[in-house]
Amino acid sequence: MAPKWRELADRLAEQIRNGEYAPGAQLPQIRDLVEAGEGSKSTVHAAYKALEAEGLVTSSRGHGTVVRERAPLKRLGIARYDKAKWRDGDEVAFIADRVASGRTYKRNEQTQTVSRVTAPAAVAQAHGLPEGAEVYARARVVKEGSQPTHTLTSYYRPEHVEGTRIVDPTPGPAGRGGGFRVLYDAGYEIDHMQETLFARVPTADEVQLLQLAPGEWVVELHRTTYTADGTVVEFAIGVHAATRFAWTYDFKVPDSAKAEGESK
Repeated sequence: MAPKWRELADRLAEQIRNGEYAPGAQLPQIRDLVEAGEGSKSTVHAAYKALEAEGLVTSSRGHGTVVRERAPLKRLGIARYDKAKWRDGDEVAFIADRVASGRTYKRNEQTQTVSRVTAPAAVAQAHGLPEGAEVYARARVVKEGSQPTHTLTSYYRPEHVEGTRIVDPTPGPAGRGGGFRVLYDAGYEIDHMQETLFARVPTADEVQLLQLAPGEWVVELHRTTYTADGTVVEFAIGVHAATRFAWTYDFKVPDSAKAEGESK
């Protein structure tokens, strides 16, 4: 049997999802639920903290516990990298997510710092570099309005990006089409990539930087980007506020048995 706070949290979550508590609506005060027999003060408090960690509500002094106004962003897993968006247009990846979610955006909702650093172990391994090798790190904080949604740091071999807009520290995407367009213009057309995702507890710095609610986790993304000949041209690490994204993947289902039969 689930603890009483979990049962209360699940019931309130269902009321939020079915519209009984609309976006912007305030949930009852803790004392009101205690008086209504929903449990002790600690039970109701735990239920509200669970709803906050799940991204359904926000809590603040003076405003109480309020249903979040906005649904999570659609974080497109594949379509966000469509070459037509960045090669022929100017819809870089984070903008593609905003468009898919029906949200407004500004190109400057992305800050960045660029530095030449010693490659961390995971970066050196992804690029096939020896220990102690240097790479360019392009670190961004992406926001929706004033609220941070995620960080993303891309690591590049110096010989691939030296002298390009990728190493220009000007805030915002790296010019028209962003970093993938810069690589394309430099002769490194991206062909395929691998993404690995895992959830974890945030660090204290991440809680502050991403303005995370108490108990909210993050989703860490590792992205390796290849050219057609298998050259790694970018390895990126992203840290996303877990409740601010809904991850969407649309792909053709492979049939390896059929492919093997056709190759014989």
